[in-house]
Amino acid sequence: MNFNVNEIFFSIQGEGTRAGRKCTFIRFQGCLLRCSWCDTPYALERKEKHKSMSENDLLIEIEKNKNKLIMLTGGEPLEQKDIFEFIDLLCSKNFEVTIETNGQADISKVNKNAILIYDIKCPGSKMDKKNNFNNLKHLSEKDEIKFVIKDENDFNWAVNLCKEKKLFSITNNIIFSPVMHDMSPLKLANLLLSPELSDMDIRMQLQMHKYIWDPEKRGV
Repeated sequence: MNFNVNEIFFSIQGEGTRAGRKCTFIRFQGCLLRCSWCDTPYALERKEKHKSMSENDLLIEIEKNKNKLIMLTGGEPLEQKDIFEFIDLLCSKNFEVTIETNGQADISKVNKNAILIYDIKCPGSKMDKKNNFNNLKHLSEKDEIKFVIKDENDFNWAVNLCKEKKLFSITNNIIFSPVMHDMSPLKLANLLLSPELSDMDIRMQLQMHKYIWDPEKRGV
């Protein structure tokens, strides 16, 4: 196995149901999508080679932190050759493996012990046509479904999709996250508190790491 790795770092998980926990992040290089609000543009170009690392190289770095929570992110981790075998390896070593994936990459081969943070692209991303809804049948109740909300149109689109695709029958971990500098947290909170949504248990999140550190800081 050999992987194109942009960076590895140990930090606080800033998003999702594990927010606030210490976590080892492996950011892989390369993604087919080009979301309008992408906050890691430096990890998008697939032909750009950063650090070539084997599975053993990665394990050595992971084990330095003596921490069981791992986040595979990118770019898009599932575009890496041999990534499914690497996920199997991590799961066999009893790591708590979480995978941030972009809604387009095929998730059918992901080890069932890993946790998927499945990012459905709203229209504001300009990548909504790339959503692969066939993936939904491979999600389970332990996984998370995330919508990054740029504006009120994205919000309404996401709410309607939750209903149309019956996402709450898959998992109760439905997360709405505002695009920093585009959708204010207050506006998103007020939209979620609308009486007509009182029966929808949508979780709002902020990217904690962007409030602890400078939003542009890498490796956190």
